[in-house]
Amino acid sequence: MVLSLVQKLVSKPMLTWYFEDTGAGTGEANMKRDEELAQALCNGASAPTLRFYCWQPWTLSVGWHQSLEEIDSDALYRDGYDLVRRPTGGRAIFHAEELTYCAVFFSNGESIYKTYENISLALLEGLRNLGVEATYEKQQPHFPSLYRTAQGVPCFSAAGRYEIMYEGKKLIGSAQRRYVGKNGAEVVLQHGSILIGRAHTSIVRYLQVQNEEREKIRLAMETKTTELSTILHRSLTYEEVASAFRRGFENALNINFVLNNTIKV
Repeated sequence: MVLSLVQKLVSKPMLTWYFEDTGAGTGEANMKRDEELAQALCNGASAPTLRFYCWQPWTLSVGWHQSLEEIDSDALYRDGYDLVRRPTGGRAIFHAEELTYCAVFFSNGESIYKTYENISLALLEGLRNLGVEATYEKQQPHFPSLYRTAQGVPCFSAAGRYEIMYEGKKLIGSAQRRYVGKNGAEVVLQHGSILIGRAHTSIVRYLQVQNEEREKIRLAMETKTTELSTILHRSLTYEEVASAFRRGFENALNINFVLNNTIKV
């Protein structure tokens, strides 16, 4: 089923996108760059872009509408980590041992679910390049109900439709925001966390919850999430994962990437 969808996508004309890998950056710098890319496309000053990056120091990000009161920022800063708000929705993520992707492109009239599906096909292809056969989630939980519980505070405690799963466990979490650009053209900013190592589960230390709830969240993170190093039983470098996923986007979405390091808004 997934292969047929990929084959259908690559039958489309080749697209030209910018590509940039900015490596490690602070939470503030990373979120600023994602928004810069979206605004550049809105203003007609850029092309669709795929960006890869990671976080230094490790950073906890919260969704656009999420309350900071759910986070123990004092403990986070005391341990040398950072806190930032994302321009997209969703819930808290501790960005540690991961590759983060940001895709900025025109919706071309496609729905949120359809654009999620397209990006998920590229992510699945990237995983295949690493020898991982994953799937995407087909169901959508009732997030308003989930968000009213302590276990709904971290993003990786539940999977939304088209998020990437491996043997029933969440491997890649994503979030999206849409902007209105020139002549009413709709621009999509979608970014997400591709888990490489297990450090993301440390988020339980930085949540403002009762101890019994913290234990429930810890168990949820242990049983409902996984990462590439666990699946493949070896360590992976950022560069290895980035190369695999760049090729995944190229092949699944029929993209010709042009290197770009100087986009101006």
